[in-house]
Order: sequence, then structure tokens, then C-alpha cells
Amino acid sequence: MLEYLRNAADKPLAKILIGILAFSFVGWGVAEWIFSNVAGDTALVRVGDVDIDMQQFSLEKSRALAAMDRDTQRETYANPELMDALNARVMSTLTTQAMADNRAADLGFVVSDAQIAREIRSFPEFQINGEFSTYAFDSVLANSGYSEASFADVLRRQVLRGYTLGAMSVPVRVPEFAVRAEYDARYSQRQIDYATVNFSEFDVGTPSQDELRAFYDQNPHTVPEQRTVSYVLIPAEMDQPDEYDAAYEIAIAVEDDIIAGDAMADAAKAHGAKYISLGTFDMASRPVDDLLTDNMMARIFDMEEGLESELIETKKGFVIVRVDKIAPAHNAEFESIKDELVADWRRSQQRKQAYVRANELLVDLNDGGALGGKKTVTVTRANGAPLDVLSAAFNSEVGSNSIVNGTDAFYVLHVEKEIMPTVDTKKMADIRKELETMSVTEITDDYNAFLIREYPIKINEKVYNRFFAK
Repeated sequence: MLEYLRNAADKPLAKILIGILAFSFVGWGVAEWIFSNVAGDTALVRVGDVDIDMQQFSLEKSRALAAMDRDTQRETYANPELMDALNARVMSTLTTQAMADNRAADLGFVVSDAQIAREIRSFPEFQINGEFSTYAFDSVLANSGYSEASFADVLRRQVLRGYTLGAMSVPVRVPEFAVRAEYDARYSQRQIDYATVNFSEFDVGTPSQDELRAFYDQNPHTVPEQRTVSYVLIPAEMDQPDEYDAAYEIAIAVEDDIIAGDAMADAAKAHGAKYISLGTFDMASRPVDDLLTDNMMARIFDMEEGLESELIETKKGFVIVRVDKIAPAHNAEFESIKDELVADWRRSQQRKQAYVRANELLVDLNDGGALGGKKTVTVTRANGAPLDVLSAAFNSEVGSNSIVNGTDAFYVLHVEKEIMPTVDTKKMADIRKELETMSVTEITDDYNAFLIREYPIKINEKVYNRFFAK
């Protein structure tokens, strides 16, 4: 063949054959260059030496969906946020299992076939009249979507996971002194004296124009970035396939009209969709609209002025959002907020005078031990005085004097003494259980951090993006 081509290279038929061969070789090279062996590499994520492929992910996700009731399944399929959360939960389950597999392998743990057989025979679901039944075993596996080999593999991995992670669930005994220390800290009381200096007690008059402008120079008011937004909604019951498909076709038609230059309102009207103008708002003061979720707000404030979004799937249907105008953040003009400044100036002056008065009371207290206008109370960590005073009372030493900064007042505080609690057996037992749970959680978190360091998670970007890129 090659000899013939060499001898007849100038003939038309030979040139066609040579062209076909050249294109084939080039095509193979380009495909290899573009896909970089993606076709042969099915790993979605690698955890240490263990690969998680798309088939494993899909199987685990199918099992998670099968465990849901019908209504939850429909809501999950219709809501992209819920589907993203499910994907994340499934991936977390698989990566945790993979880390346990790595650790079990490194520690040399082995689960024999005989042990797996014993485990299977002990399952009540596989027994009839107290005896293992092959029929029950096959029926349960068939209904669960497992083969005998895959079920044995899952069971083996669960046993290995128990070997690797089981010690993390063993209760940790908390020393008696730690329980008593926590009990005393939580239920002790303190006797305190405190005097209140309210800001509102001081009359500061009305500021002059110069005083107000000087105050504004020191305390400028920033107007946050604002956006004028509108959107088109193509409503649909997103969990109904027929409605979903019909709405999608309409949404594509609306999108095509907008791309062709039609106004959003005109494109919506032409196809029976809803056009909504949300007006102008900032991130902190969104309009009342069910579509303005946190994710939608983040998307809106990440868009450029004058551009429409791609089709967005929501619970209510397909949405196309447009940012009509962006007003950047800026300092407010003095004249536009002068009335607001008067109130701020007055409060600032009242606060200054209240602080001077509180310092006078503190000096008298430190010098002579007298605190004018005081209240003497016994307080717990949650009751008996304003919260700011309670926090300071239990964070200060007995016998100390201080000024406590409150929202509308200053407080002059003296901590007289601490009153230790009497022993309550039930409360002590509750605290012991709480501390044991916290200890187990901390140990588990530390062990998980060790596993993540020892068996790092690496995403195969090319495969991952094919399935999850948005």
C-alpha cells in the first residue's frame, strides 16, 4: 500500500488517501492533546492512594436520593441549591470513607471473607425464623441496588472504618476537678455595686453649622453601592417535567429576543412571561421578593452594569436578571444628611459628658470607697443587671473598680465578693456529660485534621469540571 502511494503520489486517488491518513494521525494527536487522557482517567477525586470515580459518586448519590421521601426528592431535583448541598454531602461521605480506607491500609488492618460471611449471617434483615435465608439475602440486595460482591465490599469497608475510627466514639472520662471547676464557673454568683450614668441625662443644646460640619469631617457618612435591577420570570412547576420543558423553551425564546436587542419588558410580554422591576437597592436593604435569596443577591452584586444573566433555575421557574445601573459607594453630601447629623452630634456630645461624669464617680470610689447612686445586687452570669455589667462583673477580679461601656450608658462597677454554688448532683452529671461530649468532638476534629494532612484530597479538575462546572 505504502509502496503504491509512493509510486503514484501524483495521482488524484493517492492524494485523497494520503490526506485521509494524515488527517487521522493529526486528529489522534489533537484529541490526545485536548483531552490529556481524560477518557482513560475516570478519577473524580483522589484521597491519598484511593480514587473516587464518577460511577462511585453516582451510585452513592442514587442511594441518598432513594432514602428520601418522594416530596423531598422532587424538591431536591427542582432546587439547584438543595442539589448542590446533596452533592457536597455525598462527596464528604465518600472522601471520609476514602481517608479511612487509606488509614486502614497503612495500619495493616484486614477483614477476612469468613468475617464478612459471619457479619452477613448476623443481619436480621437476611434471616427468616432466626436462620439465615439466601432468598431474603438476594431479595434485600436486589431491592437496594447492590450485587453480592458490592454489598460485601461496602460491609468490608464499614468494618475497616470501625477499626480506624471506632476509637473516636469511645467516651472520654473527664476528671472530677474539671467538672467541679466548670460547675463553679457556671453557677457561681457575685455581689456587686454599680451606678448608671445615662447619656440622655445631659442636655447639650443644638450644634452650630461649623460644629456640625466639623463633626461630619470626622465622621463621614458612606452611601453603599446601589444597583437598579429588573428581571424576567418564566413561571413553572419545576418538578413537573412537562412544565419544565415548556418553560425552558419559552425562556430560550425570551433570551434570544433580548440578545437580538429587544427590551426585557417587550421580550417578556411577547412570550407571556413576567417582567419585574425591583428598583434601586443596596446589599443590606433588598426589596421584598422571594427570588432575592442570598445566592441571588451575591450573583446580582457580581454582575456588570447593562448586562443580563444567563438562564437561572429557581423554585418558581426560569429567571433572567439584568443590572440596569450601578451607583458606586460614595460619601454622602453634607447638606443631604444634615438633619441626621444633628442627632448623631447630640449623642456624641452626651456620651462625652457621661464619660466625664462616670470618671468622677470612679475617682470618688477609688479614693473613699463611696459610689453615689449605686445599686447593690447579687447577680448570675445571665440575670440581675444589664448584660454589659454582668459580663464585666464575671470578667473582673473581686474587689476591682471599673467603668463599663454600655449602649446608652456608662456603668461604674465595684465587684464586692463571689458566692460559690451549693452542689446539685443532677447539674453536675449534666455538665460531666457535656464535657465528655466536647472532649470526644475535639479528639475527633484533631484526628480528622490528621487524616486530611496525611491523605490530602486532590480534585481531578478536568473530570470534575465536566460534571460540576457551572
